[in-house]
Amino acid sequence: MGAYVTEVPLRWSDMDAFGHVNHARTVTLLEEARAGLLFNEAERRGHGGMSEGMVVARLSVDYRSPVEYRMGAVQVRMSVRELRTASFVVDYAVAAGGDDSVATAETMMVPYDLRAGRPRRLTEGERSFLAEWVLDPLVNEEQRIA
Repeated sequence: MGAYVTEVPLRWSDMDAFGHVNHARTVTLLEEARAGLLFNEAERRGHGGMSEGMVVARLSVDYRSPVEYRMGAVQVRMSVRELRTASFVVDYAVAAGGDDSVATAETMMVPYDLRAGRPRRLTEGERSFLAEWVLDPLVNEEQRIA
């Protein structure tokens, strides 16, 4: 299917003393975008179990330019890579105010069993859903086998 694209509105409280979106708030914007894919879109397609336990194991953000509040909203493009038995990576490209890319990011996600208090494996349905968002069809097939 390709990338999942969503817009996340900026809030006045996202700004820091320097007039641009603070790093912690950028992480929150990524989280809101990711929830749109992993919770809302997944549930819409019958894979609501992801919202019952999914944790960030690693986060990396690279900034290309500051995001200012006046830009109104950011557009976040997400895709999946490194789809494994019990983890996957979400890649992000963030655009705002006409800039093609103000930031890129990645999060390693791990499905989590909240009752047992430990990581779990992805279900076949979850893997199938996530595979739709892998950009390269060859990688998609290789990762289904892994």
